[in-house]
Amino acid sequence: MRGYFGVGVERISKPYNVGNLFRSAHAFGASFVFTVAANYQRLEGAKIDTSDSLNSLPFFQFPTLDQMMLPKGCALVGIELMDDAIDLPSFHHPLNAAYILGPERSSLSPETVARCDHIIKIPTRLCLNVGMAGVVVMYDRVLSRGRFAPRPMRPGGPRPDALPKPAFGIPDAFAKFQSPTPLAEVELAKVGKDGDLLEE
Repeated sequence: MRGYFGVGVERISKPYNVGNLFRSAHAFGASFVFTVAANYQRLEGAKIDTSDSLNSLPFFQFPTLDQMMLPKGCALVGIELMDDAIDLPSFHHPLNAAYILGPERSSLSPETVARCDHIIKIPTRLCLNVGMAGVVVMYDRVLSRGRFAPRPMRPGGPRPDALPKPAFGIPDAFAKFQSPTPLAEVELAKVGKDGDLLEE
């Protein structure tokens, strides 16, 4: 799958929630994880992060939002229950993105919302746990940006041949027009017209 993504939290205080989120990020193939103005102790989070994600992924601890840095071209996507947020099922995930969630029993700060390129929401009746909300968003990203066979109309999975194998190289329609590599000319260029091997 092309592109990359990272997952982070702002002002969070419960290390188990962070450990759960980072473990899930590791499982879904995140490229990095981060915290912003958070009270997070790695040793506490490691008790639930059984995949030891922080020894496998780059981890950034930004003391403040102003100090947070993202790669060039990486869109910041806030996950928040806001009236004008985009419903997750209708959201087109950026190729390169960093997703940020707010703290327990609170929301993303106004400053973070203002900095986000997009704000998305999960269409639920109640707020989800931070770790669970992150899982839902990451699953939706993988589902929408990945390469999977389409769902069949009937219950069950697709046929084994429902997803065409990826094609590499020149398409068959153009293959007949491809000229063979001029190996004889290459060899002639190496030895020169008099037959002497040329020095490189």
